[in-house]
Amino acid sequence: MATASEPAAPSASAPLERPGLLATYRRLWPHLWPHGRGDLQRRIFLAFGLLMLAKAATMVMPFTFKWATDALVAATDKSAPAAVPAGLISAPFVLIGLYGLSRVAMAAMTQVRDGLFAKVAMHAVRRLALLTFEHMHRLSLRFHLERKTGGLTRVLERGRNGIEELSRLMVLTLVPTIVELALVLGILAWEFDWLYSAVVATMIAAYLGFTWKATEWRIGIRRRMNNSDTDATTKAVDSLLNYETVKYFGAEGRETARYDASMATYEKASTQTYVSLAVLNAGQAVIFTLGMTAVMALAARDIMAGRTTIGGFVLVNTMLVQLSMPLNFMGMIYREIKQALVDIDDMFRIIDRNPEIADRPGAPALAVPAGTVRFEDVRFAYIPERPILRGVSFEVPAGRTVAIVGPSGAGKSTLSRLLFRFYEPQSGRITIDGQDIANVRQDSLRAAIGMVPQDTVLFNDTIGYNIRYGRWDATEAEVREAARLAQIDRFIESLPEGYETPVGERGLKLSGGEKQRVAIARTILKSPPILVLDEATSALDSFTEREIQAALDRVSQGRTTLVIAHRLSTVVNADEILVLDHGRVVERGDHASLLARGGVYAALWDRQRQADAAREALKRAEDERALGARSAMEPQPVG
Repeated sequence: MATASEPAAPSASAPLERPGLLATYRRLWPHLWPHGRGDLQRRIFLAFGLLMLAKAATMVMPFTFKWATDALVAATDKSAPAAVPAGLISAPFVLIGLYGLSRVAMAAMTQVRDGLFAKVAMHAVRRLALLTFEHMHRLSLRFHLERKTGGLTRVLERGRNGIEELSRLMVLTLVPTIVELALVLGILAWEFDWLYSAVVATMIAAYLGFTWKATEWRIGIRRRMNNSDTDATTKAVDSLLNYETVKYFGAEGRETARYDASMATYEKASTQTYVSLAVLNAGQAVIFTLGMTAVMALAARDIMAGRTTIGGFVLVNTMLVQLSMPLNFMGMIYREIKQALVDIDDMFRIIDRNPEIADRPGAPALAVPAGTVRFEDVRFAYIPERPILRGVSFEVPAGRTVAIVGPSGAGKSTLSRLLFRFYEPQSGRITIDGQDIANVRQDSLRAAIGMVPQDTVLFNDTIGYNIRYGRWDATEAEVREAARLAQIDRFIESLPEGYETPVGERGLKLSGGEKQRVAIARTILKSPPILVLDEATSALDSFTEREIQAALDRVSQGRTTLVIAHRLSTVVNADEILVLDHGRVVERGDHASLLARGGVYAALWDRQRQADAAREALKRAEDERALGARSAMEPQPVG
């Protein structure tokens, strides 16, 4: 059966080829540009307009400083040439006020610009994060089993941060810096001559080239420092978590030595990081100072030649001092943009993965008038070298209960995964009321099937939320009725917060039996025509198992039920029992006929009976010892 496949993940040893800035930005642009959102588009235009106005104010500031200087010189030295706009020669304080006003205008417009663009950037973050999260749910179970959930959430988190960082750095830092550089070079050429611009352009090229090389060098050092820090932290946590084992073997000295070795590596890398930062800062300072000194020397030459004024000297100094701040951030901008590209690319790589199981174009919804389930010569393997199912065929008639039993690894749970279309068989087919499930929509298929698994994992929310998860539009009365049928209503009502009681991470505030009852209530509320019980009681003690089994029996009445069981005592009342071994159905029949046959099922039954008897005998012996110990501690009557 042909299926869409997910591309194989690249080898861990092979370095990933990362796209460049322009390639990533081209792909990101449709998400950054808010299609259909006129309000956000207006924000972009306003932010760009404020960017240009802020840079204009930035360029005005040095001129107001120049004019104020020349005005002060003219006011104190009547022989000095007037290089101030007409009407302002006698108003140095007005020019000083204009200087302050331009600084305030620049700062205000910059902050308003940042505030306007923030909504645009966060809208893009939200859209891409939602797209990635939605796509993660479409990817196959195989993909999720091969990846660590924590790793996926970190990809999502880093991708969100990367989009925000790239948007902020590109639009709010890099673009304004480029605009400012262009304006400075243009003003120097216009106000003085091209030699000023040539000197500043050479200085900027040398500054950026050095910053790029030094930052690449520092990224490698920083990576080693982070790796050694992670290694030291991992060793410390591992050792402290295994405190008792360390004490058992007297290994405190060995653990300390291992931790110290990691910390020594961290110390060396951390020292190199600080040294490399000092080299970067020193190199930037030297290059910038040489450029500034050369430009100021040119200005001094022109002052002495009478081609400019003292104010011109102040102008070039002020412009370059203003330029030093954005230039100083270039190393950080390069490093952060590079990291953002990696994080965004990781997110895009997940989005690019094709789901292994996809609905066919125009696939209809599943119709379940009765609920008969058939497996027809189904063959399946997770990996080709290890077949799991080898031609399995059986039928679960509508409204009847069929149990699947067998040793571990026989392929029992694989049947439920195939029925839910988490995987598709290599050959054969599975039908519900004659409809091949490979040809219907997955959402309609899963809506028709209820599952009570062995390991019930609850959401970290309330009991009511977890029950209502079965059918989100259910009324409060329906939720309470489902809890009553699952025999958990009295327990919930005994809690101070009732249905609003938090269950904790993965439901750990509840016992195993309570979690199973919540899962049963959730399935009752869903009210599916087909029910799958996948070893739903195998992890419970015998008393709780009997109670849960009684609830499951009530739930399965009138429903097509497939029971996957480890404990045979839970399936003795099934209409038919199939014995699966090495991927094949080796026996079938009801409980009595299979026992009479004396085959695989009978052998499994005998082994479980012997194991149960041994456990009971051990429990009785422990109870007797405990009773004897209590009797010995009680005071004896004095006769």
